[in-house]
Amino acid sequence: MTATFLRKPPGTRLRRPAWEEPPTPLGQGAKAVLLGLLVLSVLFPLWVILVTSLSSRETIAEAGGLVVVPKGIDTSAYATIFAGGAVTRALWISTLVTVIGTVLALTITVLAAYGLSRPGSLGYRWLLAYFLLPFLIYPPLVPKYLVVTGLGLKDTIWALILPPAISVFNLVVVRGFFQGIPSELVDSARIDGASDFRTLTQIVLPLARAVIAVVGLFYAVSYWNVWFDALLFIDRNDMYPIQRVLQSYLLAGQAPNTSGAAIGATMPPTEAIKMAVVVLTVAPIVAVYPFIQRHFVKGVLIGAIKG
Repeated sequence: MTATFLRKPPGTRLRRPAWEEPPTPLGQGAKAVLLGLLVLSVLFPLWVILVTSLSSRETIAEAGGLVVVPKGIDTSAYATIFAGGAVTRALWISTLVTVIGTVLALTITVLAAYGLSRPGSLGYRWLLAYFLLPFLIYPPLVPKYLVVTGLGLKDTIWALILPPAISVFNLVVVRGFFQGIPSELVDSARIDGASDFRTLTQIVLPLARAVIAVVGLFYAVSYWNVWFDALLFIDRNDMYPIQRVLQSYLLAGQAPNTSGAAIGATMPPTEAIKMAVVVLTVAPIVAVYPFIQRHFVKGVLIGAIKG
């Protein structure tokens, strides 16, 4: 009787939900057009910035500002900003801050996330509440400034590295991934006599490459784009990161301590100089991202299942 009730009537077809149906040719075409427009909206500004940075004064004057169609290549803007020394020094400082900060932040995040993913660890609930508190109450700016200056970190790269050394969001993502690892793996390692540190380094971390790559990219982009902390804690021109120098170019048309290499010579147009600094600022992240992109979606989704 039950089988007769569930049997569909002759001549009828069992309909699936609309999102499970294969896309129609019209739907596929609409998706292709939409994705093409989205890609164009991202690539077109980058193209304009690159072309303008490599354009001559006459080309920029003819275009009335930003250049879309290139007419020759002029690298005088790059020669001018590198001759000053400020951009080269700022790139070195930003690279140093990004590398040291990313390694330090990843180390702290992984150790904290692994400890908080083990319910039996010491002070588990209190430490978890402590780390999650910034989600509800954001630390004020004045106490942060007083702490950094009181520790003597002002005008040092540590003022740019230590304050953002851990992100609660990244901690929650990594902790969620660690919670998804079967407990049998950890228990088997303990039975074999492995310590917690060895279990983390030889069993857990090899399984967490995707989420570590994604969180590392988050930290690297954050450190590379550090600007507000540099505005607060860095007063020396020779300690400016690249984002702070970029601000100087965009506001004044030249970086601080521009050398006299271009003095007396014909200066490149201001628009080309500004766009050249923007290219140098964006290029490192654009170059690194393709190597991390394949882990991006997988790492974020897996790490966000629990937590």
